[in-house]
Amino acid sequence: MKKTALLFFFALFLFAAAWAGNELRMRESMCMHSRILNQDVHFSVILPETYFSGNQKYPVVYMLHGLGDDETSWLEYGCVNQFADQAIRDGEIVPMIFIMPEAFRTYYVNDFEGSFLYQDMFILELVPHIDSLFRTIADKQHRALMGYSMGGFGALNLHLNHPDVFGTTVPLSISVRTDAQYMTEEASGWDEQWGRLFGASGKIGEARLTDYYREQSPFYQLPEFAGNKAAALNIYIVNGDEENTLCRSNEELHILMNSCKIPHEYRVTDGCHSFNVWQAAIPNGLRFMSDAFLGNPYRGDLNKNQKINELPENQWMEVAIQHENISVFIPAEYLVSDRKYPALYLKGEFTPEEKHSIAATVNQQIEQNSVCPMIVVFIPQELPDEFEDFISVMEQNVRIRPGYRFRAMAGYQQEAKEALLISTSQVQFSACYLVDGHLSKEDAKHLVPKIKEKMPERTKIIISAPDKSNFYEGNGYIHILLREGERPHEYRVTEGEGGFEWMLRSLPEALTLISAKFHN
Repeated sequence: MKKTALLFFFALFLFAAAWAGNELRMRESMCMHSRILNQDVHFSVILPETYFSGNQKYPVVYMLHGLGDDETSWLEYGCVNQFADQAIRDGEIVPMIFIMPEAFRTYYVNDFEGSFLYQDMFILELVPHIDSLFRTIADKQHRALMGYSMGGFGALNLHLNHPDVFGTTVPLSISVRTDAQYMTEEASGWDEQWGRLFGASGKIGEARLTDYYREQSPFYQLPEFAGNKAAALNIYIVNGDEENTLCRSNEELHILMNSCKIPHEYRVTDGCHSFNVWQAAIPNGLRFMSDAFLGNPYRGDLNKNQKINELPENQWMEVAIQHENISVFIPAEYLVSDRKYPALYLKGEFTPEEKHSIAATVNQQIEQNSVCPMIVVFIPQELPDEFEDFISVMEQNVRIRPGYRFRAMAGYQQEAKEALLISTSQVQFSACYLVDGHLSKEDAKHLVPKIKEKMPERTKIIISAPDKSNFYEGNGYIHILLREGERPHEYRVTEGEGGFEWMLRSLPEALTLISAKFHN
């Protein structure tokens, strides 16, 4: 009797375990046999918290991994479920299913020889298999792609090749090359990474630009979507500002899409080729995809701005120099101290109200201990004297700490070029900040050599650009040329067309970087 009861409870335990296993929200390395590839393909899954509590159908996001990684990488390093669960609880996004397929070293394409038809497998087998296993909304509007590096290439390539299957894509740090980069890449890197996929292994120069390469390269695919066909695309690209080869290729893609008038979102954030960049992209990427699933226009990136308090009048000075009144912001402690302070010299056309808004933003960052106490000097449109003389007079009239280490220059819109020129003269600064610069590609080609020749390596260059500015190309090329010249700098691209409100949103991060240079 005891033995029978024991067997009964053991069987009940096995049944309960099996039942619980069927309700696992996260499944790692599930398996599908592919007839096209003649082998198994693994994939991991994240289901919404509500999946087992009803019969609702859900949109699907295919999360694509990078070269050398596998179907577990987004789970292990991406923390996707934590980001998604919190965003769902906050009402920021709709619940969605995440599928993370194994991609080997395929770049998510069919190889040119037709010996490993990975993309065919993805479209003809994997997507239908997922739709049969889970309660998905099986149409293009409710399917999206998100991937990093090789997966970034795959996320863009799959969307461009199959806009009827995937309605949205969020490619991160896209592992792609321009024609010039393909033609000059080292032979070993080319053969291993691209030659085996696109043909021309062992070739160099233009011989690498095969017809099949052109069919799969976004630089050739995207112009085909100019005009009415652009409505089929929904793209949000993110790249890190410390990328090497991908700095130029991703910037060139964005510039090409702008010239072809293909609507898209483009961001450049702090970081290199790492999950620090890709994790940081998840919240806005999810928001972008969620809006697409609902058929809504994108709401825009999550806004972390705080309400700026009014600036006390006693933190505002007017200094008369040669019949010119110079507006100066001073920190609150200036009034109860005899110490000297670092100074940010800001050049731009601002109304009195705008100057006060800038000063109030700086003041709030100081109060929150995000930046060190500093003085802001609003440079007049016409300098009274040579800039060295101007600085000398300001240091005599205001308690500004002398020396290049405690001095930063900033230029806004039309004055960005002038700020950079001043910074490449004999006057030295610890930082030079270009914000919403009205700069052309020719300006970049002219100015960057001056930076390399005259501006000391100890001067930090900081560039903030809006992704939809008419002057984007110039800012982008300054970044490209600085990266290719191995000149350290900070580069950020954020949402918007530029203008004063955009500048205010960009200012806090720049102030943090400037403050760090003051105290470096």
